Amino acid sequence: MQRYSGQGIVFLEIDGSAVTYELEAGQRKIVDTGYLVAMDASVSMDIERVKGVKNVLLGGEGLFNTVLTGPGRIVLQTMPIAKTAALMKMYLSDKK
Repeated sequence: MQRYSGQGIVFLEIDGSAVTYELEAGQRKIVDTGYLVAMDASVSMDIERVKGVKNVLLGGEGLFNTVLTGPGRIVLQTMPIAKTAALMKMYLSDKK
């Protein structure tokens, strides 16, 4: 995690598109950890374990989720690095 503040422009590399959400006070958004790009300092972040054996084994998202609680703005990416790598692998395979 990096903290940026002050005047100016920050350039970030993300995969896919950036989607911005404005969370109201107390509003929660649960996301897979790889999707979070940025958040206001007013947003709190917590990690919670995925509940249920079926969700863990068949969900395809991993064991943990990030819980973001407002108020404040959050920015998510649409294609985290693991999905980007899987997509690129499909095109870089040795099959001819």
